[in-house]
Amino acid sequence: MIFTTETAFTGEQDGIYSAVIHEGWDVVGNANGGYLLALAARAMADSAGRPHPVALNAHYLSPGRPGPVSIEPEVIKAGRRFTTARATMRNDSKELVTLLGSFGDVGALEGPMRIDAEPPELPAPEDCIRIEHNASGFPPAMMSKIELRLHPEDAGFAVGKPTGQPLFRGWFRLLDDEPIDAFALLLAVDAFPPTVFNANLPVSWAPTLELTTHIRGIPESGWLRCRFSTRFISGGMMEEDGDIWDASGRLVAQSRQLALAPKA
Repeated sequence: MIFTTETAFTGEQDGIYSAVIHEGWDVVGNANGGYLLALAARAMADSAGRPHPVALNAHYLSPGRPGPVSIEPEVIKAGRRFTTARATMRNDSKELVTLLGSFGDVGALEGPMRIDAEPPELPAPEDCIRIEHNASGFPPAMMSKIELRLHPEDAGFAVGKPTGQPLFRGWFRLLDDEPIDAFALLLAVDAFPPTVFNANLPVSWAPTLELTTHIRGIPESGWLRCRFSTRFISGGMMEEDGDIWDASGRLVAQSRQLALAPKA
C-alpha cells in the first residue's frame, strides 16, 4: 500500500494538517503534480467530512521537494450532497499549491447517462512498453512507484522517434495490485509523459501551471486505460486533456491541465 501510505496525512491540529512529501515521487527533483494533488486532497476530504474528491482544481505555485508540509483546508459550503473546500499546501518557507474542490460520495451519485466516447484501443499490457526509471533521471524516479505501459505506437519518443502527434495512450496501475481509489485517480491524470514529447518539438519537462480533475466513478480492480492528447500549443503554453477508463470500460476520471511548453 505504498501510495496510500505515502499520501496519508500524519496529524491535524487546529484545522492544519501535517503531511510528508515522500522521496521517489519526483520528476527531475520536483514532486509530481498529481502526487501533490492526492496528498492535499486526503486532508481536504477529511476536513470536509466527505469520502471522495469530485472536482478538484490546483494551481502550482512552487516546486515541491521531499520533506514535511502543512495543508490548511477551509470549508466554504457544506451542502446536502457536496461540500466545497479550498486549501493551501506549504512547506516551511513557501506556498506550493493552492486548491479548490467539491467533495462527496462518488459511489452514491445517480442520474441519466450518455457517453459519446470510448476507451482507447490498446494491446494487452504485456504487449505495451513499460516506462521504467533509470539512473539517468529519464524516465523519472516516480516510475519506480507505479506501473505505466505505453501503446507501442506512442513510445518512439524515448528513442528519438516521436510520432508527430501529441498523444499518449496506455495502461496504469499501482504497484503490488494496490487498489485504485479516487485519490489514486488524481495521481493517474498526471502520471504520463507530457504529450509534447510526441509533437516534434523540443523535449523537456513541461511544468504544470494548473490542473483540473473530475472524478466520475470509483474504478473496478485492474488496469486503467488512459488517453492524453493536446490540440493547442501556443503562447508558450499547452493544454493536455485526459480521460481514464477502468477495467470494465467505464469512464472514471477526466482531466485538463495547462502547462508550459518546452522552449527551443
